[in-house]
Amino acid sequence: MKPTLLIIELWGLGDLALAIPFIQATSTQYHVTLLAKPFAAELQALFFPNTKLVTFNAPWTAFRNKYNVWNWPIKTILESIQQLREKNDFAVSARRDPRDHFLMWITGTKYRLGFPRVGSNLFLTKPIKDLPTTAHRYEHWRRLAQELKITLPKIHERPIPNRPSGEYVLIHTGAGQPTRIWPLENYRTLALHLRNQGYQVVINCDQNQINWWQRYAEPKVIPTQTLPQLISNLRNAFAFIGNDSGPGHLAALMGIPTFTIFGPQLPQLFLPIHPNAQYIEGKPCPYKPCFDYCKFKTPNCITNITLEEVLPKIQNFLQVVSTPQQYAPPTNQK
Repeated sequence: MKPTLLIIELWGLGDLALAIPFIQATSTQYHVTLLAKPFAAELQALFFPNTKLVTFNAPWTAFRNKYNVWNWPIKTILESIQQLREKNDFAVSARRDPRDHFLMWITGTKYRLGFPRVGSNLFLTKPIKDLPTTAHRYEHWRRLAQELKITLPKIHERPIPNRPSGEYVLIHTGAGQPTRIWPLENYRTLALHLRNQGYQVVINCDQNQINWWQRYAEPKVIPTQTLPQLISNLRNAFAFIGNDSGPGHLAALMGIPTFTIFGPQLPQLFLPIHPNAQYIEGKPCPYKPCFDYCKFKTPNCITNITLEEVLPKIQNFLQVVSTPQQYAPPTNQK
């Protein structure tokens, strides 16, 4: 009988997308339960159908007021923990997060693997301390796989995924937080420029951006209200351009080459895992990586990236990925 494994990934779409190769690999040798946000249910059938899903919207993952403990849904938290108690042989988390480690411990899981921080090794039976904090998040999952006797290739050795025979460039202008959004006027000019060059371009935006886009007759913009809508749009794309956000990681997972405009985060930590993922790095700032809590009125790290800097890099990117057989190695485009 297969052993049971609890995987904890309670944060955003990009975080879960980076965990999916680990989820898929471990599902071949373990009965896997995934503890994740409710949106994971919309990805389950496509990416991890053999995994049991327990949904949990952890209050400490909110962007604001996360530490107002008196407002936490204690009953819901206890119910979620009860679903997991004493049902798993192993539990893992790729985050250096004591709250994840406490959850592993309180569920009664026998073997608990993770990356300790501020004393959270007390909750772990196997604290892993040999991975540098500068490692890509995928490498955290790969290190956990090694402990479970599962082989995941190194990030630069992953095979080229099957890619859709897409018709257009998909530009996604949204992100989880405003600090990660390149100015919308830049995206509009970029889209019009690419269309003038003969590319078909489809723009997806977050729902809260649609009023801005509706001021213009061109280009046409499709708001993405659900994950199935986004996945449907990605199926017909041959390239993805967007901010450092979940849709880019989802695109890479589906085999679509990505170009990412980074701001407060570091590409070496969160570049989408595709052999032809390219990017432009955000402007220098003494507080990077700042994880979306900008100390300035305007996130200059991303708003100061000019269209003139981005255009030649995107043109090179599209020239490479327009032909499915042509792949360039990942490049550091600062």
